[in-house]
Amino acid sequence: KLTFTKHTATVFCGALHPTEDLAVTGGEDDKAYVWNIRTGEVQHEVTNHTDSVVAVGFSHDGVYVATADISGYIQVFKVTQSYRKVWEFNVGDLCWMRWHSGAYVLMAGCDSGEVYVWRIPSGDCKVLPGQDCKTEVAELTHDGKKLAVGYGNGHFKLWDLKSGTPVMEVDSTVGNKTNITTLSIDQENQLFVTGAEDGSSYVIGPNGVLGMLIGPSDALLESVLVDYPGFEIKVAATGTLQGKVTIWDVARLTKRVECVDEEPTGITKMLWLKDFTICAGSLGGYIKGWDFRSGAKRFTLDGHTNDIQDIVYDRQRNIILSTSEDRTAKIFEVPASQ
Repeated sequence: KLTFTKHTATVFCGALHPTEDLAVTGGEDDKAYVWNIRTGEVQHEVTNHTDSVVAVGFSHDGVYVATADISGYIQVFKVTQSYRKVWEFNVGDLCWMRWHSGAYVLMAGCDSGEVYVWRIPSGDCKVLPGQDCKTEVAELTHDGKKLAVGYGNGHFKLWDLKSGTPVMEVDSTVGNKTNITTLSIDQENQLFVTGAEDGSSYVIGPNGVLGMLIGPSDALLESVLVDYPGFEIKVAATGTLQGKVTIWDVARLTKRVECVDEEPTGITKMLWLKDFTICAGSLGGYIKGWDFRSGAKRFTLDGHTNDIQDIVYDRQRNIILSTSEDRTAKIFEVPASQ
């Protein structure tokens, strides 16, 4: 539908504005752009990063946009005031950054293992202490009250954001043994599915580990999802660097469906779409969609000429924003399911 070509190197990350026709993308060219998804026109260029921009995002209502580079410099601009900079901070080597789903609160995780939680624009700060190893991934519970964090030593912690204390911890004696790189939370905020560097995936309940979906293997897990809203049973999905997308029955910890792919390409990130569809960005630049109930392929979106780094979905508009190593970002309309 539209290709954005202003970046001059790999585009690592992207986000869509909740209500306006805007996207923000960040790249290896040390730049972030806010641009119109209908015209491709640049609305704002963020220039003063000195390293790769690896995380970007709009606040829940789109009033603010945040950009962060890998060396830990984070900036926040007010979209509604011609992108006036309202806040900046430097955290040291950055792993991830994300907005809260219902408040002007920004969170970031570092190589040092600390997680910072700031109020924007005041900058009031809370630190969730680390344990001398990085935090590669974090997900907010759907009620916005807790933050699930995966660490480089395989530890999993569920933090209460208000008190700044962990309400649950799973260490590597019972859970993942290696760096947790992906995680997902169910709709009731009771179940957590992890994926780690050694290919293993654990299911964690409110009181600890419930079981393992996959044991350690050579198939590197890149992405996990759990709990498709409105589906009759609780399912999880795992995607590997070998290109395998598997749907699991979470309660039974058993395999339900393997998604069919004649030419598998390594999975980089997965999303749930409408109509019982699972979508995956992959190496080589393809974006693929399957009916996760049957495993049948629904679509392949092509156009990118190199690996997909990030994909984002807007359910209301039924569009995907993709970013790629080919230096472009694209907007796709999701094909109607047949």
